[in-house]
Amino acid sequence: MAGRINDDDVKAVRAAVPIDAVVSEYLQLRNAGGGNLKGLCPFHDEKTPSFQVSPSKGLYYCFGCQEGGDTVDFVMKIDHLSFAETIERLASQSGITLRYEEGGYTPGRQQGERTRLVEAHKAAAQFYVEQLERPEAEIGRTFLAQRGFDQAAAQHFGVGYSPAGWDHLVRYLRGRGFTDKELIVSGLAQEGRRGPIDRFRGRLMWPIRDIAGEVVGFGARKLREDDNGPKYLNTPETPLYRKSQVLYGIDLAKKEIAKSSRAVVVEGYTDVMACHLAGVTTAIATCGTSFGGDHIKILRRLLMDNAGAEVVFTFDGDAAGQKAALRAFEDDQRFAAETSIAITPDGMDPCELRLARGDEAVASLVDSRTPLFAFALKSIVSRYNLDTEEGRIAAVDEAVPVVAAIKNPGLRDRYAIRLIGMVGIATQAEEQSIIRRVRGLARSRQNGGPEHGARGDQRGGGGAGGARYGGRGDQRGRGGPGGAPDGGPGGAGAPPVPRGPALNLRSPAHRVERELLKLALQHPHLVSPAFDAYGIDEFTAPPYAAVRRAIEDAGGAAAADDDYLARVREAAPDDTVRAMVTELAVEPPHTRRDPDEAYAGVQLVAVRLAAVNHRVAEVRGALQRLGQHADPAHLAAVQNELWVLQQYGQSLRDRGAAAL
Repeated sequence: MAGRINDDDVKAVRAAVPIDAVVSEYLQLRNAGGGNLKGLCPFHDEKTPSFQVSPSKGLYYCFGCQEGGDTVDFVMKIDHLSFAETIERLASQSGITLRYEEGGYTPGRQQGERTRLVEAHKAAAQFYVEQLERPEAEIGRTFLAQRGFDQAAAQHFGVGYSPAGWDHLVRYLRGRGFTDKELIVSGLAQEGRRGPIDRFRGRLMWPIRDIAGEVVGFGARKLREDDNGPKYLNTPETPLYRKSQVLYGIDLAKKEIAKSSRAVVVEGYTDVMACHLAGVTTAIATCGTSFGGDHIKILRRLLMDNAGAEVVFTFDGDAAGQKAALRAFEDDQRFAAETSIAITPDGMDPCELRLARGDEAVASLVDSRTPLFAFALKSIVSRYNLDTEEGRIAAVDEAVPVVAAIKNPGLRDRYAIRLIGMVGIATQAEEQSIIRRVRGLARSRQNGGPEHGARGDQRGGGGAGGARYGGRGDQRGRGGPGGAPDGGPGGAGAPPVPRGPALNLRSPAHRVERELLKLALQHPHLVSPAFDAYGIDEFTAPPYAAVRRAIEDAGGAAAADDDYLARVREAAPDDTVRAMVTELAVEPPHTRRDPDEAYAGVQLVAVRLAAVNHRVAEVRGALQRLGQHADPAHLAAVQNELWVLQQYGQSLRDRGAAAL
């Protein structure tokens, strides 16, 4: 049985890996103010960034789907790892040697399955690279040289060679301690008559890495005529490798994609290599499948969906290439970025173009791109005989929905006018009719018409004031303390979130309770020691009362140290309260300046004064119920309590925090 990882080592791993560095491997982060960073949530689709990272707290939180936690939680969630696998990966990245209790550490036996498969792929990639230097791989080196790739290029992309024998890799990995079962599950081997045999034999090998840079599969190119397999053979679907969820070259291109706000989508491994070597370092490619929804999600998180972002698709100029380009057009509305098409000349792919005309030609190919809508309109109109009335009408009928799909209203009108010119509409009445049709269809889509079904109303809930705690019925996020800090709604497609006690954030008392708890979690020194004297019943919103109790159970704000937030999260009684703690620890306080003692004092007084006023109302109600015939001693005691409360309330109003 695998031993338990030493607690001190777990703590060292948590402290060693900055959360912003880890999250930045998967999505682009930008300044959100207050020391926080924001980006598009990787756990649900959204159009407005509601995912925030607090480097100082080591926490992340999405105000759209309510996912939150620390570095370990993020890696576990995004890569579907167990706790042990996550600690092992982060420890490996930070150079920490883990100690295992209950019998000590046995290398190769106490790692999670995914970690073992990743290690097997890493070892296989190195094996293939070494094999490319051997005499047998001359055919592979020749293939690369003929396409303009030297040894340095092969090393940069990790290109290797799989020997032609039956079990060279199997024997190598067995020697590294991997089991036959692991080799089969990883897709590196397959069952033979006498046990596992190599899946890839006598082929040029490209390692396929995920966005974090880990090898999760391989693409293998046929080199010999006697190889009866397909031209390209990829890793099968495995626990690591899902072809619809990986992009070749994304590990190399991601930083430049985020920096330049442009991604270039090509069709093959050698095309990615050619583009990168020609200076187009934002090039990526799919792996044995067409460009689809999961690929779009990866790019959107890097491009941040800003208005100036662009996705450029490159395709051959033949019929198949044009068909592929039109398929890409169908996905355009899933990008906020503009999409363009670059058609390679003379049917050459980028690799062939670089070989024939040099690096400059590849760069020029991207620079000469055509907006996707213009390409789509041209392709549609070219299929009809515009010399006939029937042909012009049919072309317009097919093209109008394309124009109506353009997001920018001004650009949409210009393309409507372009369509009129392309088709050759003669009369002003016909021109106006086409423009009205385009605008009408666009409005219908925006209002959730038949083209889009009910998608327009399926936006995710906001923060604690929305669906999470029984907010508005339509579950759309709202601004202010309960929603995303920028007031934006959660993104499209946000998953349903758990319901809890009703929470009306229109109540000023609830707003200040939230603000005080944020200070107690983020700036405990500003509210200590007064905060720890506050009763749990002074927090009238049940979720906030639960957070107050968790702070108390963690030792209080006055005892805050480096592990304070971790203790509070651990003290939370369930995942709902733990998520609320994370949310409050990440959401910036609602002040234009950094919080100070004066700001903290205002929140402390507001919460205490609300509690005093609430008690005053209760005591007045008790007096009314007692009436004139009540026991004099009891009546006097109640009246005295009311007087004390009223005096205390007035003191709070007059003296502020000094009266606490």
